[in-house]
Amino acid sequence: MAPHQRRGPSRRLAVVAAAVATTAALAAGPGFAAGAGSVRPADPPAPVPAASDPPAPVPPAPVPPAPVPPAPVPPASDPAASDPAAPAPPAPAPPAPARQAPAFGAYLDYGAWGVARIAQLSEWLGGAELRVGHTYLPGDRWRNIEGPPGFLDVWADWRREKADRMLVLNVPMTERNEEGVSDDEVRTLLRQGAEGMFDHHFRALAERLVALEVPDTVIVLGWEMNGTTYTHRCGPDPGAWKAYWNRIVTTMRSVPGQRFTFDFTPSRGKDAIAWTECYPGDDTVDVIGMDSYDQPAGLSFDEQVGEPYGLQAHVDFARAHGKPVSYPEWGLFRNGDNAEYMRRMLAWMDEQQPLYHTLTDYCPHGVWQCGRNPKASEVYRSILSGRTDRPATPAEPSAPASTAPGEPTTPVDPATPPPTEPTTPPNCAPMDLGAWIEHWLGGRLCVRVDRWSRTG
Repeated sequence: MAPHQRRGPSRRLAVVAAAVATTAALAAGPGFAAGAGSVRPADPPAPVPAASDPPAPVPPAPVPPAPVPPAPVPPASDPAASDPAAPAPPAPAPPAPARQAPAFGAYLDYGAWGVARIAQLSEWLGGAELRVGHTYLPGDRWRNIEGPPGFLDVWADWRREKADRMLVLNVPMTERNEEGVSDDEVRTLLRQGAEGMFDHHFRALAERLVALEVPDTVIVLGWEMNGTTYTHRCGPDPGAWKAYWNRIVTTMRSVPGQRFTFDFTPSRGKDAIAWTECYPGDDTVDVIGMDSYDQPAGLSFDEQVGEPYGLQAHVDFARAHGKPVSYPEWGLFRNGDNAEYMRRMLAWMDEQQPLYHTLTDYCPHGVWQCGRNPKASEVYRSILSGRTDRPATPAEPSAPASTAPGEPTTPVDPATPPPTEPTTPPNCAPMDLGAWIEHWLGGRLCVRVDRWSRTG
């Protein structure tokens, strides 16, 4: 279930002409899919022994013995010397490491507005640190799967601003990725890909990402392959799909300077095929993700955990293969404004410690840019307000034990507005130059409709 996309992104007014051509070439992009240390208490103080009765007086000896020099007294710091039979005191146990909160973010928009809204969402969350930026490559034509010139620049700029940020990029495995291609044709495409016919497209993408100085991008390749929505689905030929995945990863890893992380991400549940049948192997998979929305209608969170190929099966499979987990897409869906789902899903991710998670924040799934889900929005905001992924330190104390789960630890301003699209001045015809150009220009260019009007 990939988001609807906006059109294209790159740099400054000097490249507006080239960007206009790029923007016009981009497709609308992916659409909807139908598929979803305990703390040991301190030891009690040792009891203080009661004072003993004074010893009975001893009569003096008639002849005092010759004085004997006192035995040397061992240092007080060496109890074993004073009592050879006493065991050495145990070494103090090292403190348990503080647990980090998972890196998180949200899908906010396809292009430059998505980057701009990261800071706005952080403000709405009381200054929470959103370390993850998430976007998608268009899957309409190969030239766009290569990363059209200018499209990824604004995302790369955001990623490079801080060393601990993460860029997550969904990459289709075929063109015409949402055009209802038949199983027979999908099977042919997968086999052609496994034979190397499309290697040059993925080499071009890898070279572009390295040139943009984001060689550590997380590549969510061929996501939701166990469903029926995408041309890059696995079902028509699992063997060819796995061989093709391995070919793509090998090709991209061959580019000098790359440090990509490859994320294998099915949708939750069996869908059209068991996603385990599509797993290409540990050598070419770095992370095992899962797209998990609140669906189908009436399915409880516990059932989402326990169903075949569900949340628990995902975690168990990743653990058996020694891989971290992730949740690139998650959010509300068939069960509406479900505050319980939101609370349980956030608690599940805190427990499982994924590499990252990114909420899909548009209707019907979202909580910030979608006004349909006020109850779930309040839960999301209260739990994540002020959150960072840094462990507590003496200068940054943990929340007191009396804080209830989900209670905000950092005050938030309830008046912080949701994002708004730029407004068009009156008597102005907007020029569609693409979202990324508008981002750099700080607004939308337009032409006054009355500029050349003739008066009587």
